[in-house]
Amino acid sequence: MAMDPKMKILIVDDMSTMRKIVKNMLQKMGFSEFQEAPDGQPAWELIQQADQMGKPFGLIVSDWNMPGMTGLDLLKNIRSNERVKGVPFIMVTAEGDQSNVIEAVKAGVNNFVVKPFSQQIFEEKIKKVFKIP
Repeated sequence: MAMDPKMKILIVDDMSTMRKIVKNMLQKMGFSEFQEAPDGQPAWELIQQADQMGKPFGLIVSDWNMPGMTGLDLLKNIRSNERVKGVPFIMVTAEGDQSNVIEAVKAGVNNFVVKPFSQQIFEEKIKKVFKIP
């Protein structure tokens, strides 16, 4: 999957400030089409709607800890759904805990970003997901 600056990106975080930070970093990388959700449940609905409309997301950047549906549960939903299971998923978390990382890797996460993070770290993580040197 290529990194297309026109692809739709879903940003999922219960803190609007964090969604704004992620969006700003993505804009600096040249991306321009975003949707946002405050937790996994509305995010899951947006993912299904986008797929049904034939305009699936090209990347999902999600927080781990959220009220409602967590990032991990959202990831599991995506990976168990035949139509959207291939969408790249980056987990943003304050939990640098090794057992959490292992759990997310088992669930099929593409990469991890531990808060707080810099523009450079974020870009490196995204480039890794799209296998860009």
